[in-house]
Amino acid sequence: MDRIFNIKKPPGMTSHDVVYKVRKILGTKKVGHTGTLDPDAVGVLPICVGRATKVCDLILNKDKAYECELTLGVETDTYDSSGEVIFEKDISDLTDEQVVDALMSQVGDIDQYPPKYSALKVKGKKMCDLVRRGRADEIVLKPRPIKIKKIDIKSLDIPKILFEIDCSKGTYVRSVCHDVGQILGVGGHMSGLTRTRSGIFTLDDSISLEELEKFRDEGSLIDHSYSVEDVLADFPFLKIKDNASKYYSNGGMIEERRFIDGDYKKYIDTSTGAKTNIEAKQADKENFELDVRVYDRDGFIGIGKLSYHNDALMIKSEKIFRL
Repeated sequence: MDRIFNIKKPPGMTSHDVVYKVRKILGTKKVGHTGTLDPDAVGVLPICVGRATKVCDLILNKDKAYECELTLGVETDTYDSSGEVIFEKDISDLTDEQVVDALMSQVGDIDQYPPKYSALKVKGKKMCDLVRRGRADEIVLKPRPIKIKKIDIKSLDIPKILFEIDCSKGTYVRSVCHDVGQILGVGGHMSGLTRTRSGIFTLDDSISLEELEKFRDEGSLIDHSYSVEDVLADFPFLKIKDNASKYYSNGGMIEERRFIDGDYKKYIDTSTGAKTNIEAKQADKENFELDVRVYDRDGFIGIGKLSYHNDALMIKSEKIFRL
């Protein structure tokens, strides 16, 4: 089976715990997740099975959405409620307007410092493991560019604030909560988190591990999962000539004269959301790259990368899904 399942991660399980459980339910070892959720967090966790694990990184790159509860006046070392309290301050003088302004200051393109208690690696070691082993001095936090598209405040009852956040990959919502607490000078931590969307996967369409087991027993797993084509439907596509398929599948580069169809001359300009012709990027051929779905007469072959070589537009296979 080469499918993607939209699993609703329960609280108290790590993302790797979910992978282990899915392996047991489906009786296969080739299982991977597409973006770590903290143990206390719940919600959307796309799980790839079989050859679909080849697209884990592509799903990971998609934007995410969360519902988060922020508690002000209490700061923890992990930036969430699982950590040790390291600072407390009276928040009786805080106003709703101050809180709203601090939260909204996070919207846009920002440089964010990740928490030390995270799965990011330093010299091959997870930062959270280094901290737990008393080696925090080896960690030098560096800001990472992220984009927070919007924050919608659902309820504001100081010290508790419930908000929805739409953000790019790599965003730590824990850090958003911590940073808001720092801006206000009272400290703060994330006291609840639900991932409501990851790419095309939404919380409303997610299934529990118990439901996965039930669908397995009913023989209806296909009806409750996604194909690779489903999850990459927003990628441009192109079709190549039949006599180029074997060469392409074996790693060869195919020139544009052997393309016969597709919308590959348009791609999403992430800065504006508008569709732009490839020709508009001619001046920057050296840096141009575009992931596309590749087809021939028999259907979907895999994912390829378009780029220019000696002024010629060519495609090289990146991920092959046809046996």
